[in-house]
Amino acid sequence: MTRFVLLFSLAVLLTLAPAALAWGDLGHRMVGDLAARQLTPAARAEVARLLAGEPEPTLGGVANWADDLRNTDPERFKATSRWHYINAKGGGCAFDVARDCPDGNCVVAAIEAQRKILADRSQPQAARRDALKFIVHLVGDVHQPMHAGNRTDAGGNKFQVSLRTDIPPEAYARNNYVDGVMGTNLHSVWDYYILASRGLSAKRYAKLLAAQPAPATGGNTPLDWAETSCQLIDQRQLYPAEHKMDRGYLDAMRPLAEQRVREAGLHLAQLLNQTLDPGAK
Repeated sequence: MTRFVLLFSLAVLLTLAPAALAWGDLGHRMVGDLAARQLTPAARAEVARLLAGEPEPTLGGVANWADDLRNTDPERFKATSRWHYINAKGGGCAFDVARDCPDGNCVVAAIEAQRKILADRSQPQAARRDALKFIVHLVGDVHQPMHAGNRTDAGGNKFQVSLRTDIPPEAYARNNYVDGVMGTNLHSVWDYYILASRGLSAKRYAKLLAAQPAPATGGNTPLDWAETSCQLIDQRQLYPAEHKMDRGYLDAMRPLAEQRVREAGLHLAQLLNQTLDPGAK
């Protein structure tokens, strides 16, 4: 068996491992941290009240809760797993919610549904708290381009690559790291490796991104955010021509990934301000 065949075979095995999680812990934490910096006082107070008692009662601290359900509450994770993405079944990037979001099971509809629960102060606090935690995570998801596309490769999960990197892989994928080459897929590259290759902690990275000029707001709805993610896939040539890649791809794509994290933080803050602060415009 040649070296490339071995690596490719290992990469295929990744499809049997836990599915890649959007932005990974680092990216989701940064989205939450960036949003927290942009909350109005009233929204900030309501967030603090709802998250009181959480192990880490901050937006960044709960940003990965929806993915952590995989281990803490598998049945709930299974029931909500389709909330993390949307795929345009008709091609193009003009998502049709009726067609692409059956029974409300896609990221666009899930954000809207959870926002309504969060806004309803007659709901039990536990329901509003969980709605907030879902929103923090799902707004991050919809800004990750691989979570809103039109291809048939499960958001790049079936686009196998061999990535030469010195970045330690996530725990579940360690067996696929051989002689400095990671057998993985394009989705995982976007979830983990692009941001991780900066070599910064979430706190330091978020501070760095927060110091940059505010991004343009673009569309104001989850559907707008999904369509932008989808359009970026072809506009910025996110799919490489070859299945072998190295740090050059990570470096080339990092500015776009950072831009989407910053936009997610801004849009999350705007959504929470409008939902939790009666005086917000």
